[in-house]
Order: sequence, then structure tokens, then C-alpha cells
Amino acid sequence: MKELTDQIEQYLVICKKEKRLSKDTLKAYGTDLKQFACFAAGREVDKEILSQYLQLLNSEFAPRSAKRKMASIRAFFRELEYREQLASNPFDKLRVRMQMPKQLPRIIPEESVQAILRKVYSLYQQKKDRWILRDIVVIDLLFSTGIRVSELCKLTPETLTFSGNELCLLISGKGNRERILKIRAPGLAAVLEQYRTEFAEDILSGGFILVNQNRLPLATQSVRRIIKKYAELANVEQHITPHMFRHTFATSLLEAGLDTRYIQSLLGHSSISTTQIYTYVSAQRQADLLSEKHPRSRMTFEF
Repeated sequence: MKELTDQIEQYLVICKKEKRLSKDTLKAYGTDLKQFACFAAGREVDKEILSQYLQLLNSEFAPRSAKRKMASIRAFFRELEYREQLASNPFDKLRVRMQMPKQLPRIIPEESVQAILRKVYSLYQQKKDRWILRDIVVIDLLFSTGIRVSELCKLTPETLTFSGNELCLLISGKGNRERILKIRAPGLAAVLEQYRTEFAEDILSGGFILVNQNRLPLATQSVRRIIKKYAELANVEQHITPHMFRHTFATSLLEAGLDTRYIQSLLGHSSISTTQIYTYVSAQRQADLLSEKHPRSRMTFEF
């Protein structure tokens, strides 16, 4: 097992220093590969070992998680093969077929988003508490830009700038791919200007736009707690996650008639197929609108 463990450690160094993968990806790879090393328990990895591990994953994990874990292991052995550290790749003789359930993006109804924003804005008007102002920035940026929560927490003074009513975000996304997002949002720009004034010292000290009370960068888990807090205060019963703001952003733009390619660039998707899942959601919405608005839905006939 020691040799496999050593190879995994070397691979993670390669992923960090040569492939320059993100911290989140490195953490996931490390977890997946170390779990597999424990399962292998010093045995030589062959087709049979992989087959047994696949059966274990399928019995203990959701299809999406099982597929990701197998992909991590496959990438690891592919790298060993590339560096000629393997006589043969055990994946070459393994057939991996995993049925993934079609999971549609969950969006937030417009009235729920309004209720949450109304609540956080009204609380700030009442209390003038700067931490509520911070929470406004968190929620409004998620809703207005479709940014990933990890991207949101990494924003720095250099990557978020604004001039007048126009915001410009330089976003470092998955795979260190960068994209620029410009939006004209007078209300949000005014909030950001007030926020950066009140948090100038904190931002300078921490180096990030969004900070916690210890002047450290805001964690993604803290963002989830912020959303949960205001959703409950606004009496929104739906469980809402940061990523649902991203789904809502994309679906709203699609329903407004924006081209899918343009939405792809705004979201930072590497493949158009990832973006196209929103077309199904939009089609469902169109069906709802037709049933509500078309006169045929109000007509009844004996048959």
C-alpha cells in the first residue's frame, strides 16, 4: 500500500504544481484516491480490484459521487501510464457504465428572491448594521451575476471594480479559466460603494472583498448560512443554496431571449452542453405560461 500511497502523493504534487488545479479539486482528488488506497490495502491494482471498488461505490454513494470518484482514479492511472510508471493500465480492460439520473437545475421563484432581498434591505434600513450590509452584497451579487459561491469568496479589490453604474468582475473559475463579467446595476453599484467605504480597512487587511468578523476571507459555508438565515426571516420555505441563484440567473436570461452561447460565456461553462440543460427548464416554464395565459386553457367542451 505504501507504494500506491507514495504514487498518490506524487500525483497530487503534479496536480498542484504542474496542472495548477484548484484547492477544491485537489482536496476532492486527495479524498477519492486515499479512500481507494485504503480499499486496495497493499494489493496490486488490477481489473478485479477496480470492479470490486466500483460495486462498493455504487452501493454506498449516489451515482454522481460514485462517478466522480471513479473519474479521479482513472485520471490518476492515466497519469501513471503517461509517465511510464505502469506496465499496463488496469482501466484498459474495465468497462465502466454508470447510469446518471437526469438532474434538472433547481431555481428560485422570483417572488422568493424578492422576499429575501426585501428582508435583508429592510433590516439594514432599520439597524444600519454593517454586517447586514455585507450580507446584502453577498446575496445581491449571487443573484445579479450568477457567480459561483467559490468565485464570490475569492473576489479581491483588483477583480471587482466599478465605474458609475457599471460593475466589472474578473472571475477566476474552474480550471483557472478567467472570464470578465460587466453589468449595469445602479442599485447594486450603490450598495457596493457603501460597502467598500465601510469595510475599507477590513478589505485592505484581508485582501478580499468579502470578509468575516475576524477580517478573514468569507468562507463558502458562511455564505450558505447567510442565505439560510434570510430565507427563514423572509418565510421562504424552499431550501435555497448559493448555486440555485446561479441556476436562476441562467434560466432568467434564457427566458429573456439571450443566446445560449452568450449565457455560456457569462457562466464560464467550458462546454455548451452544460449550459443547454437550462433550455429544458425554460421549456417547462413556457408550458406553464401557455397553460396560464393561452385562452384554450380556459375553454371546456363536452367530449
